[in-house]
Amino acid sequence: MMRFTGRAVYKGIVLGPVTVWEARDEQVRRRKITDPKAEIQAVEKAGIEAKEQLQRLYEKALKEVGESNAAIFEVHQMMLEDEDYLESIHSMIRTEMVNASFAVAVTGDNFAEMFAGMDDAYMQARAADIKDISDRLIRILEGEDEADHASEGPSIIVADDLSPSDTIQMDKEKILGFVTVHGSTNSHTAILARMMNIPALIGVPLDLDEIRTGMMAVVDGFEGSVTFDPDEELCAQAKERMKKEQEKRRLLEDMKGKESVTADGKRIHLYANIASVSDVGYALENDAEGIGLFRSEFLYIGRDALPTEEEQFQAYKQVAQMMAGKKVIIRTLDIGADKQADYLDLGKEENPALGYRAIRICLKQPEIFKTQLRALLRATMFGNISIMYPMITATEEVRQIFRIFDEVQKELKAKGIPYKTPEQGIMIETPAAVMISDELAELVDFFSIGTNDLTQYTLAVDRQNAKLDDFYDPHHRAILKMIQMTAENAHAHGKWVGICGELGADLALTEEFTRMGIDELSVAPSMVLKVRRAIIDTHRPTASCAQKQG
Repeated sequence: MMRFTGRAVYKGIVLGPVTVWEARDEQVRRRKITDPKAEIQAVEKAGIEAKEQLQRLYEKALKEVGESNAAIFEVHQMMLEDEDYLESIHSMIRTEMVNASFAVAVTGDNFAEMFAGMDDAYMQARAADIKDISDRLIRILEGEDEADHASEGPSIIVADDLSPSDTIQMDKEKILGFVTVHGSTNSHTAILARMMNIPALIGVPLDLDEIRTGMMAVVDGFEGSVTFDPDEELCAQAKERMKKEQEKRRLLEDMKGKESVTADGKRIHLYANIASVSDVGYALENDAEGIGLFRSEFLYIGRDALPTEEEQFQAYKQVAQMMAGKKVIIRTLDIGADKQADYLDLGKEENPALGYRAIRICLKQPEIFKTQLRALLRATMFGNISIMYPMITATEEVRQIFRIFDEVQKELKAKGIPYKTPEQGIMIETPAAVMISDELAELVDFFSIGTNDLTQYTLAVDRQNAKLDDFYDPHHRAILKMIQMTAENAHAHGKWVGICGELGADLALTEEFTRMGIDELSVAPSMVLKVRRAIIDTHRPTASCAQKQG
């Protein structure tokens, strides 16, 4: 047996055969050429074919993993047109008289190394994209076909790393789990694993030369381990645990159609968080009562210009129609910090989490904000839409939002465009908002607590910094007191309050939240039924831990 540990990006356990996903041979032969013009034309022709391939991948991804995850293939198409990248290839062919494949390989390595060495995490991620498009061009230039894995049976995919192109070409019905040597928790592989509810490990220190396609393995996402060539005892244990996990899933299915009500009669609205139109399917499949957070910023990411009013309207309209009258809470643009859109030219900031982001961009650039508000108001005619504003720190911000909102309403009325006046709320994700939540509650219809940022700002811990994981404590009593205070101030003014951050799916706190009087929890679609079961099993004592600690 060979056992390795890594970082789990989705918990679960699976036993099955391995498929080693081999990257193409990176060694490209250097050849002297006599006709550089012909080689440059070959690169241009390969670029056209690569774009066609990427467009097919985009369309496939759009159906399978949603618009936000498919957008990477649009980015790759744009990168194929990058003047610096192409000129470097052409220049090398002309000056060194080398074959096109070699020029692409060297240029791809140079650009990838440049991006990887940058301080900005977003730019570092572009290194893998450059490598992906360069490999695609080389395969086309060398006349190689892309790997065909369609004939393989269900298996655990083991790889050094997986590019977006790799993962989208896989037959999703045949993936039992993922194990990669590299990768990140925000990689396409990790996102896919979470959406498919399959165990996945990253950062596993494997020597891939020792792993063979066809050998058996146990991937344990609970322990963060993978064991190759497991003995009979471990196989038996894995099968028993898989059986228990299947039974848990079957029992969770029994939660569908039931109301999310505690044993003593407290009703909790249980909604789902989504990032794209296609994610609605996961929300409905898991019996979410509504959408508690539609992250509209994913309409803005992975493109080279702002989405038009019509593009946004169609997305909001489709979600509203698919939810068929169930509540859909759409958060306005929350770009900045770890979510960047290059075309907005936000500039480099020393501390972007405390910088120019979210509602601050909307208030500083009201035309961007107005475009989104027009699209949102038009979409209200097609379902039960509410609007939520992020990163609020002052009552004057809310008043300024409402002044802009009123201007947009007048514009639509003047043009005879129908709309309904939606419920409007704010996210409570800064200590400032918590401390003045009594004043804010007078202005808005509801609160939704964003526990991720609230924890970050309260504890002064960068949640993107892995070195600070031990200091990032969402159960800190200061956080629980803030949630309690927010709920009390909302209720004192007759407003409802929910939680849409990661803490909403923390089953260890479900009972605590019901004691606090939280009215709504919005969680990842895969967590809806688990949280419902926790709510139904809850008995609420008279005082919460946060109250006792106070």
